[in-house]
This record gives sequence, C-alpha cells and structure tokens, in this order.
Amino acid sequence: MLLSPDKSVLLIVDLQAGLLPVIDGGEQAVNEAIWLGGVADALQVPVWVTEQNPKGLGGSEPRLLEALGTHQIWTKCHFDAHQEQEFAQALEATGRRQIVLCGTEAHICVLQTGLGLLAAGYDVYLLAEASVSRRAEEAALAGRRLERAGGCVVSADMVAYEWLKRCDTPTFKHIHREFLRPRAARALSF
Repeated sequence: MLLSPDKSVLLIVDLQAGLLPVIDGGEQAVNEAIWLGGVADALQVPVWVTEQNPKGLGGSEPRLLEALGTHQIWTKCHFDAHQEQEFAQALEATGRRQIVLCGTEAHICVLQTGLGLLAAGYDVYLLAEASVSRRAEEAALAGRRLERAGGCVVSADMVAYEWLKRCDTPTFKHIHREFLRPRAARALSF
C-alpha cells in the first residue's frame, strides 16, 4: 500500500541527547528524522516525538527539536509508546492509520512500539536510515522482526515521494527546492 500524507503520522522514538552518544548511526538518524520531519511538516503530516524517561536520559536531541516544525512530544515509561493510554487515545483520535516509525533503540523502544501499533491495527513503516541501536546488528534484527510481523521497511525517499504523489504541483516544487536536494549517501542496514 502506498503512503498518503492524509493518512500518515511520523513517529520519532527517543532520539534523546543522553542516549545518542552511544548509538551506532545516531547522527545519521537525527539527520534523516530532521529531513523527513521537514517534508512531513510541509505536507501537514503530524510529527510526534517520544521521550523515554527524560529525567534519566535527557530530552530529545535539541538540534532535532529546533529543526522540526510543528510537533508534539510524548513522555513515556513503557518501551512500547502505544501502551501509554493518552498516546494511544490521541493517535486513534487522529484517524490516521499509517505510522512512519523511526528512532532509537531500534531493537527495544522502536520495535516494541511498532509491534504494539501492528497489534492495534495500524500500518507500520520502519524508516531504515533512522532506526538505530547501540549495535548495528540489533537494529538490523529489529527491522527483520518487524517485517515478519507485518510491518514494512522503507527509506526516507520512498516515504517523501509517496506522500508527494506527483511532480507537477506547486507543493512538489516547493518541497523539492527545500528538502529533496541530494543528501549525503547513507547506508541502509535492513
């Protein structure tokens, strides 16, 4: 199924300042989340950010929050964000069923959130370049497990161009000029 901006939410899980220094590919994940967050904001796709125990791990990476347009932050204690009742109710209320998911750690909070969303009937799209862990092998395992459970592993370009649908609109021209410039090459680990 193709992604649609009116059915999607970009969910950025736990890209927190206190955790990122020990994450393999953490800088790349932040850059990709910023990039896709800009595209999402331009297309009015809600951008949600979670923070796991921010008192212990610190808040979200400041550069991420500064770069994102409109976004909502959710504090959580469950590894699966969907287990947080307020989060789950608010997500249901959006009526959006396509969740583009990324963050850290891919094999813990990102995976458990993805599995929880799948169990609740959402379509989950794992953003490969921005789903990272302390060890790359664990991030790769998380991607494979989520795929086997019914999720889909995607790239940021896949998401952006599916949201855009066509190249002959003023929206495409604006987003292409602002966001779709060539970016540094990035490795996909899934």
